[in-house]
Amino acid sequence: MPKTDAQNAPFSYDGLDRVIHEKARLGLMTSLMAHPKGLAFADLKHLCGLTDGNLSRHLQVLQEAGLVEVTKGYENNRPHTSCRLTKTGRRRFLDYLSVLERLVHDAAKAAGKEDPVTPRLGLSPT
Repeated sequence: MPKTDAQNAPFSYDGLDRVIHEKARLGLMTSLMAHPKGLAFADLKHLCGLTDGNLSRHLQVLQEAGLVEVTKGYENNRPHTSCRLTKTGRRRFLDYLSVLERLVHDAAKAAGKEDPVTPRLGLSPT
């Protein structure tokens, strides 16, 4: 019986979604996950320490991937942009976190230590 990719390369972590894994986008996804109703552009900019241009570009990538919904409008006669995770974005982010949890568990096991993260995060092993 041929070995699967996971058996041949158990530490490849194919589930590390490249769209999410980039540092700025990971921060955006985490911020939006913590705010299910969404956040204003200015709040995201502040939380993630990004410039207007960087934030716009990263939101565009996330939006094109179907992970984030960006709504533009007006509030008190001023332009207002708000962002929130889509249902797909929430699911993919939770899947991504499960892979990260497995990575931390595997690294701790390889170092000969018990996994100190799983009980604290409350995520289930995959």
